[in-house]
Amino acid sequence: MSRMPVVFFGHGSPMIALQANDTTRAWAAMGAAFGKPRAILCISAHWLTQGVAVTAMAAPRTIHDFGASFPKALFDVQYPAPGSPELAARVKALLAPQPVALDTRGWGLDHGTWSVLCKAYPDADVPVVQLSMNAAKPPQWHFDLARRLATLRDEGVLIVGSGNIVHNLSAMDWGAQHGPPYDWAARFNDYVKQAIVDDAPQRAVDFAAQGHDAVRSVPTPDHYWPLLYVLGARLPGDVATFSPDHIEHGSLSMTSVTLSAVPST
Repeated sequence: MSRMPVVFFGHGSPMIALQANDTTRAWAAMGAAFGKPRAILCISAHWLTQGVAVTAMAAPRTIHDFGASFPKALFDVQYPAPGSPELAARVKALLAPQPVALDTRGWGLDHGTWSVLCKAYPDADVPVVQLSMNAAKPPQWHFDLARRLATLRDEGVLIVGSGNIVHNLSAMDWGAQHGPPYDWAARFNDYVKQAIVDDAPQRAVDFAAQGHDAVRSVPTPDHYWPLLYVLGARLPGDVATFSPDHIEHGSLSMTSVTLSAVPST
């Protein structure tokens, strides 16, 4: 099996699961271009834990981890992809000696995972495993841990990070989805993209050095950290593509990143 890419989805609002727009069409095109993987390992912004855990159940539940103000139709969405206890065990082995708990009943697939996969892989026929993020660790730790996962790409596993490069909900202009981004949001998004293009992941790890732009763009690290897992799983020769690539509501980056080998000619 050829090497799988690694991808970061800028997932935005869970409402996107009910929508058809340029972003969802881009995600669908990405899934078609990647082909059908043996399994998917997803690192979602919405599973923070003390320590590290991986879902290890055969049939993970669809978690509707958002407030009651969202419409019933969103709560009705199910993404019945199978799990993969075998992949969970493989992840645990690769991350050793870091302890990894095999979660057989507590979690499942949260909206950071299913809101993007229902567009990229709508048939829900690819096994999906989620890896949690240790909330107590710094950015460098997350990046270093992810480097141990890169070998999965040669085993038919698509590694997915789901979050947002810029994620400041309190600053969002809810009345202007397609309005211009705030200057600080645009600068920070461009800074991170350039670090990826230059294959200079340390600049992305050390994002806090961007000062005010970083503080406004990443007020909490949960939506940024999944990108570090994607960059950690990058392999020599990978080329970055960005699609979709825009900022909504002024301060919500929908930029998605695919890292893949240059196709042979």
